[in-house]
Amino acid sequence: MSETLTQQHVHIAQSLEAFEEFLQENNYTKIAVIVDENTLQHCYPLIKPLLPAQHLLIEITSGEQHKTLETCSHIWQQMTDYQMDRKSLVINVGGGVIGDMGGFCATTYKRGLDFIQMPTTLLAQVDASVGGKLGIDFQQFKNHIGAFKIPTWVYIYPPFLQTLPARQLLSGFAEVIKHCLIADADKWQALQQGQYPGFDWADIIQHSVEVKADVVENDPLEYGLRKILNFGHTIGHAIESHYLNDPERALLHGEAIAIGMLCETYLSEQKGFINTEALQTVVQYIQALYPRLTIHSEEIPAVAQLTTQDKKNEGGEIKCTLLQQIGQANFNQPITLAEVEKALKWYQGL
Repeated sequence: MSETLTQQHVHIAQSLEAFEEFLQENNYTKIAVIVDENTLQHCYPLIKPLLPAQHLLIEITSGEQHKTLETCSHIWQQMTDYQMDRKSLVINVGGGVIGDMGGFCATTYKRGLDFIQMPTTLLAQVDASVGGKLGIDFQQFKNHIGAFKIPTWVYIYPPFLQTLPARQLLSGFAEVIKHCLIADADKWQALQQGQYPGFDWADIIQHSVEVKADVVENDPLEYGLRKILNFGHTIGHAIESHYLNDPERALLHGEAIAIGMLCETYLSEQKGFINTEALQTVVQYIQALYPRLTIHSEEIPAVAQLTTQDKKNEGGEIKCTLLQQIGQANFNQPITLAEVEKALKWYQGL
């Protein structure tokens, strides 16, 4: 992949004026807009007046459990029926699921269409829409099928956050915490001194985009440094996947990643990278914000086993990102199934 994520790919604005100008300046033959039932109601009406009168509206059902090949087939079929060609544009209006899946569908349809990510959740604005990772879930494995492709544009409109339920906002905030813990100790201190959710969200988004863009610029295909962005995700994805199809206990992505960060911070302390005081500050901050998940003892081996399918693994060895210190992370750290189980048991006892 020769292209890189530069500031020209990401636009953060309090208005939709530049989005309208982009559509007027670029002569796309056809435009498809992908939404779910939530963004159809709350976000699509804001951009509809800026779109050509003739465009394709593709609605999918929200939720990680629908990020599947079956949904992709539905999207591809509608694009085919609409006779979209390679000079067409796909606009993904939604959170991480729509961004991941809509971008994947655009990238694979006729070997690739231009697409715009228009993230509507905090999770997507600070993380999922930035960096060019696209994909869908396969069987029980998160983002198992996918590709890297930098979008034509990422248009971040912070006022979309006003449409979010409190739980969704908090889910996205987990990625904000992650960016501070792996790359900016000073911003981590500022978070602790602030009062959630009373932050300047434009500033928070800008900071996270800069952290992620800087990392992606240096390692677009995740051969090395980019793996630091997976802090909290080795164990977090396993937890998210395990409970994905349990309506009573299914977690939002950020809720699972918050638990994953706790467990992986614990492993960082156990391996002597950080001290107990640093561990306690992370535990105190995250526990004060996120609900506790009850992981039953008999479930722990099954949750741990899912980490063996993590995409960072090499040669049958589980590779994890751990904290070297607050504000600095080490990638490709080997951990064992026994250590994963130990971390989950530790979390269970908090």
